[in-house]
Amino acid sequence: MALSIGIVGLPNVGKSTLFNALSAAGAQAANYPFCTIEPNVGVVPVPDERLDKLSELIKPLKKIPTSLEFVDIAGLVRGASKGEGLGNQFLGNIRQVDAVLHVLRCFEDDNVTHVEGGVNPVRDRDVVDTELCLKDLETVDKRRERTQKNTKMGGKAGEEAKAEMALLDRVKAGLDNGVTVRAQKLTEEEKAVIHDLFLLTDKPVLYVANIGEGEIGKEDANKHVAAVKEMAAKEGFEVVVLAAALESEIQQLPEAERPGFLESAGLKEPGLHKVVRAGYKLLGLWTYFTVGEQECRAWTIHQGYKAPQAAGVIHSDFERGFIKAEVMRWEDLVKLGSESAVKEKGLLRMEGKEYVVQDGDCMHFRFNV
Repeated sequence: MALSIGIVGLPNVGKSTLFNALSAAGAQAANYPFCTIEPNVGVVPVPDERLDKLSELIKPLKKIPTSLEFVDIAGLVRGASKGEGLGNQFLGNIRQVDAVLHVLRCFEDDNVTHVEGGVNPVRDRDVVDTELCLKDLETVDKRRERTQKNTKMGGKAGEEAKAEMALLDRVKAGLDNGVTVRAQKLTEEEKAVIHDLFLLTDKPVLYVANIGEGEIGKEDANKHVAAVKEMAAKEGFEVVVLAAALESEIQQLPEAERPGFLESAGLKEPGLHKVVRAGYKLLGLWTYFTVGEQECRAWTIHQGYKAPQAAGVIHSDFERGFIKAEVMRWEDLVKLGSESAVKEKGLLRMEGKEYVVQDGDCMHFRFNV
């Protein structure tokens, strides 16, 4: 399941530093080498202590985490939608991503210039959103031209075109006023009508407040972080606070030296772990596990997937020929120490096609094709 998050932001806010840190994290993950699909795309493993504990118990030959794809979009500037800077050529890259990670500068540093003249993360968010809104307007206008012709058709096709035209007019009016599509509170049915437009401002957002290294542990005193949190709360989105420059340093250290470095910096874990997990949550994703002597592996599913759909993530044959699924909870397996012990306690279940897979299930599928 290839799911991706596009990283956006103005130049010099720490966007590329964060992406490079994420990329380095992927490169050094055991049994999951960093994969550069393009120069600006990286696949990053999702940290999961449940998989770690299962692997410690089973001791498989391989431990394979699930992953997310991050796409680094060139720094946007005012006028990017019209071709200013490098932004326009990369706006197309973000069309296909599933969510947006918006990096906002919350640190003061006279040695790092700010394209807008000073640090103001809420204004920076508005600049980027405006450019994305303008790009979405172009897309909506193109669809309106096509739909307008279809409104002259008779029967059901004509009626559907008129309904779509009314929706497009409403979305266009919102974008004209700088209101992102996600803030226009469209119904699920309305979203389905314009889904194939892949509108940039319709994607869910995760905000990253990038602070200075000296501000770690004192984030609450940072007025810029407070402003970002207030803004995000109004939109219903999450904020991860981190120091991107420090995160990059952490990923350059040998694995054995990282715990001591984190402790000296006052951190329990790298902030990158929070970013990846928050991105996973933003996309509405869950994880189930397959365990065995050959490998312990995490698999990504959307919340609400039934057992056959979850099986299909491994292979389409599993879904097509699905019979039953053996299911146990990861906590039960770790606590009791073996699958046979879980079975003896009556905690190993047989589930059918209607079973909704839960986050943290350990599963074995029976199928026949």
